[in-house]
Amino acid sequence: MTHSVCLLPGGRAATASSSSSFSAEPLTLGVMGGGQLGRMFVHAAQTMGYFTAVLDPDAQSPAGRVSHRHFQTDYTDPEGLKQLAACSAAITTEFENVPAPALRELAKLRPVSPGADAVAIAQDRAAEKAHFVKCGVPCAPYAVIESADQLAAALSQNLLPGILKTARMGYDGQGQVRVKNSAALRAAWQELKNVPCVLEKMLPLSLECSVILARGRDGQMVNFPVQRNLHREGILAVTEVYEGHLPEALQQQAVTAARAIAEGLNYVGVLCVEFFLLQDGSMVVNEIAPRPHNSGHYTLDACDQSQFNLQVRTLVGLPLTQPRQHSPAIMLNLLGDVWFDAKGEMRLPDWSAVLALPGTHLHLYGKTEARKGRKMGHLNVTGASAQEVRDVALKAAAILGLEAF
Repeated sequence: MTHSVCLLPGGRAATASSSSSFSAEPLTLGVMGGGQLGRMFVHAAQTMGYFTAVLDPDAQSPAGRVSHRHFQTDYTDPEGLKQLAACSAAITTEFENVPAPALRELAKLRPVSPGADAVAIAQDRAAEKAHFVKCGVPCAPYAVIESADQLAAALSQNLLPGILKTARMGYDGQGQVRVKNSAALRAAWQELKNVPCVLEKMLPLSLECSVILARGRDGQMVNFPVQRNLHREGILAVTEVYEGHLPEALQQQAVTAARAIAEGLNYVGVLCVEFFLLQDGSMVVNEIAPRPHNSGHYTLDACDQSQFNLQVRTLVGLPLTQPRQHSPAIMLNLLGDVWFDAKGEMRLPDWSAVLALPGTHLHLYGKTEARKGRKMGHLNVTGASAQEVRDVALKAAAILGLEAF
């Protein structure tokens, strides 16, 4: 089913074949998933005049706790999906592992973005790699391993040392094992329960970056500046975005590649594309995330539109305007580790000292339990110059016990 409605704030859907009509109650936008990305989407939608409905099984989900409605049920529950569709004018998702079949069912009733087909590709590393190849965007040499024969064949493809990744359900460094030789590869595949995997050749990296773009149903695309990222133990730790943080030619190459990937997916919504810059100066795509992304959190305070504003716009069919960054920015990811001192004792971070620094913007996600490795919030630092922002961000990192960068 194809939906071509434009959903207007404060009123019912207006189609090309009918005049605009308005009701007293704002439209409701639905979101599959109740994590922090859903929470920030809900805030953006509410700021723009919409009601929101969240479907998530967790009674304490960050998005569910701030939404107008929360359907506490499994993502595949037929009744829950019907209830979400019944109250929502359009529906999006806030994380990539929402079951694609559930999105297909919802799309029979309401506009859904991103679509199930695009999400299904992002959920499967083998399909994702094949899509990169189809779009002509270079990625690391790889082999799909779904059987003992394919594992044996991979040993002759000069892919070691490499990283063995589960084809599905891997994120933030989970479901990945580094392998140096054939014995380690065989052991790693057994450790991963012989599930379908992708073996990627390890390449000499120089840096990591990402592109966040938004694409409407009409094919219009806009993008944010390219983000320079630092990961620690597979989790994003720092994002830097300011003039001179990346070579201009590299940024243009990344944006062109990201747009080609989105176009090839016929994507609708906000998409993040992650890249590796290699030591020889070449670039390869790493992976895509069919949603807003941690590396785009700086847009909440450094741009005239955030990635969540654009998510709302793509969902409801509002015009997309090229976002503008008005301040240099650094984002520090705040994991649950920040709530523990050097002895492992829980303590409250010194927010007063952090917020006494100029240009600091604290965003906490409303999670009631801090655990090591759990994403609890982020700190954006903005200022008049890159040096000023970097100086403040390093001071904030020291106060919070974060590693310097």
